[in-house]
Amino acid sequence: MKIVFKLVTSGILSGLVLGVFLKVVEEVSEKTVYTLLLNIDYFPIIQYWKLSETVEFTLHIIVSVLFAAVLYFLFKQRNIHKKISAYIVGSIFVGGLLYLTTAFSDRTPVLTDSAAFIYWMVGHLIYGVIVGCLLSIKKKE
Repeated sequence: MKIVFKLVTSGILSGLVLGVFLKVVEEVSEKTVYTLLLNIDYFPIIQYWKLSETVEFTLHIIVSVLFAAVLYFLFKQRNIHKKISAYIVGSIFVGGLLYLTTAFSDRTPVLTDSAAFIYWMVGHLIYGVIVGCLLSIKKKE
């Protein structure tokens, strides 16, 4: 039960930091990286739903918790679940793949926008550091 709490907590906190970081970047730079984070334009059926920013951000947090759990259990099988670097690499890899979804929307950065890509990847680097640190903490007894 402790691991479930740890996974949920780390997914929520790292997802919140990623969201806030990308929201600030979008406000300051006008690069639509926060819009990309919340974007669901490429999902059939769901793409036609009119969701509020709060609901979209909640979906992001749910995905963040699930992603933290998937990384943890994948890394646990390889006995690297205590290595922060594994979470950083995993987050950057998935962030890079997710950036490609920008090609499916006209509300997000163009695929070739290098500044938006760098902001996006820095956000996912930060996410990986946070989730890695939180999941690597060993409770002192």
